[in-house]
Amino acid sequence: MSNQIATALQAVEQRIRAVELQAGRTAGSVKLIAVSKTFPAADIRSASLTGQRAFGENYVQEFADKVEQLRDLPLEWHFIGPIQSNKTRIVALHAAWVHTVDRSKIADRLNAQRPESLAPLNVCIQVNVSGEQSKSGCAPLEVEPLAAHIAQLPQLRLRGLMCIPEPTSNQEQLAGQFSLLTQLYDSLQSAGYALDTLSMGMSADMDLAIQAGATMVRIGSAIFGARNYQ
Repeated sequence: MSNQIATALQAVEQRIRAVELQAGRTAGSVKLIAVSKTFPAADIRSASLTGQRAFGENYVQEFADKVEQLRDLPLEWHFIGPIQSNKTRIVALHAAWVHTVDRSKIADRLNAQRPESLAPLNVCIQVNVSGEQSKSGCAPLEVEPLAAHIAQLPQLRLRGLMCIPEPTSNQEQLAGQFSLLTQLYDSLQSAGYALDTLSMGMSADMDLAIQAGATMVRIGSAIFGARNYQ
């Protein structure tokens, strides 16, 4: 399995660099987050042997367990799943990044629970770019007020925006949703926010996301294989 993961990681990195080149992006401008949710800590350890350091987790208890099992490794943990207000403490203690802040209550709790001995927690605002009622994320019109709120919290550092587009094979529709996030990002930058991160793109749509300006892509199945949610 370790050889399969290493080979898959290399293929994903090559794909990212190729799309960067095609899109006229600077080489190395897109960072790979290896999404390890539902996969064992041993797979993360195998991936780390290739030099991969940034890993994304979606479920708080699974995240906490893996942090404990892999304390000996210099990993950068990205929490990329929905956060219930009663589970913010674990994330605030152990994550370097949170991509899924979509309301002020969660931001306030993360800020209060982030130890002052640690660097401020890097956060992205999750935006519901598809308008699906079932999807997490704030509405586009709520982005700037939430950004203003987060900017006042000393233990958080607002880095950018994140989205999960509608699951569709319609490339034009996907491109439009990525473009909306990029427009919101540009608008915040113009308003004076020091942002540097657009977290968008997964295994099936990372090419479109990179072309639209993604600086982080969150790739799981293309690295670790198909997931079993049983």
